[in-house]
Amino acid sequence: MLALEENPNIQSKQSSSTIEFCSRKLSVCFLLFFAVIFVLFQIGLWVFPFSSASSLSWAFFQQSGGKVFNDTTQGQSCGVRHDEYYSEKLLAKLRESVTFLPLKDLRFEKTAMDGHTWFISSLNDTIEAEGEPEFLRFPSEASKGRLLCVKGRSPNNGGMNSYALAWRDALPPGSTLLTGLTFVSDAYYDYGNLWHGITAALPFAWWRLRRGCVVPSRWVLYRSGELRLQMGKWMEKLMEAAFDGSVAVDSLDGADDRPVCFEEALVHRHTGGNMGLEERKAVFEMLRCRARAFCNVGVAKDGDSPPPPLRPESVTLTMLLRNGARAFKNESLVVGVFERACQAVKGCRFLVAHSDGLDFCDQVRILSSTDIVASPHGAQLTNMIFMDRGSSVMEFFPRGWLELAGVGQYVHHWLAKWSGMVHRGAWRDHHGDECPHGPGARGCFDFYKATKIGHNETYFAQWAMQVLNQAKLRKKDGAAIAGDPSTECPCT
Repeated sequence: MLALEENPNIQSKQSSSTIEFCSRKLSVCFLLFFAVIFVLFQIGLWVFPFSSASSLSWAFFQQSGGKVFNDTTQGQSCGVRHDEYYSEKLLAKLRESVTFLPLKDLRFEKTAMDGHTWFISSLNDTIEAEGEPEFLRFPSEASKGRLLCVKGRSPNNGGMNSYALAWRDALPPGSTLLTGLTFVSDAYYDYGNLWHGITAALPFAWWRLRRGCVVPSRWVLYRSGELRLQMGKWMEKLMEAAFDGSVAVDSLDGADDRPVCFEEALVHRHTGGNMGLEERKAVFEMLRCRARAFCNVGVAKDGDSPPPPLRPESVTLTMLLRNGARAFKNESLVVGVFERACQAVKGCRFLVAHSDGLDFCDQVRILSSTDIVASPHGAQLTNMIFMDRGSSVMEFFPRGWLELAGVGQYVHHWLAKWSGMVHRGAWRDHHGDECPHGPGARGCFDFYKATKIGHNETYFAQWAMQVLNQAKLRKKDGAAIAGDPSTECPCT
């Protein structure tokens, strides 16, 4: 009996001890559960992109069966405020973490025109198809959806100007967002020279031609990372013709030293770069057609009748002359030689024009009716692009260029090929003053660069006759292809 009476007490103590132990264990379990939920909540905020963090984290808690928040209006409101707080906190951190780098990276100064170049050097170009120009586009998959932002307006030091990438919801503090498409160009040379300007514009014209005739909201121009505020007048007019209206070159002057971000940006930093021959020809065909339409070539002025078309066998020889640097020493003598050669060929028409006194449309009109252009080396020869395909180019150089000028002396050979013309060779003057610095000295090219050009009457007469006869034969055979005025230009 005694043993039997003690058993209930023993059982009672054991039961109490068990309950107390389980109670403590349950408390620990609940604490661990809440700790795990809290950790998962934090991971959800940081691991998932901030644009979806709120929905993902709230969905997780809803799926937890109301263990943390009951499925009530009050619980939802609390959760939304909690998520908004953390989303804003994350956005603030992203804004503050935007890092600006120099637009001109001096580490790549020796290879400034190669590869990713020294302009926006942290990114490689995109090439979509063989023969098409390389580019950077923002936002894009390559930029991970981020926009391009720039800061600084230095015209003298590209290292003082900078760039950064930022998501649209987390642009750097104090920044200005420019809407629409911005064309951003970085060139190794300036935009005032006809040749340098047109080579910088080639890839943008290609983009317009192949991307639904797109028109930018603005242009932002750099030379080696240094901000440029305008194009040359000739270049501006050509782009106006190509892009249906005035060209807005943005000086970023309203931003002071604050960042400017572009809603959409297309960046070219290799001028023509990777473009193939057929792609270049297509661009120049568009530019030729649109420039002629812009300048009303073939349309009568002030109610006059349009000029009668020239006979198919006729040939127009134009001497496009310069004043000052690289002009002919005896201009009248040289003009006389070519004029007499033209008079000796049936159907030849002779024109003389000085590029310095011509506006853009004057140059377009004259070259549009020219079959052969004879001109000293210089930017004015870029006007060859307005001639019919298959037309001829004759070029003249002063002394010293062959030995000292490097590849730059061949730019008009390249341009003739790209635009569908035929370069008929160059005459080089081997006479003139000796370089005062000694043969081959460092400063000799600067001495010869702007000197005037002599002449060789016999050679000029024979050369002119040869090119005139070749031009007549090509025209007779239909090799020179005139633009059909009844055909609409691309992107009309």
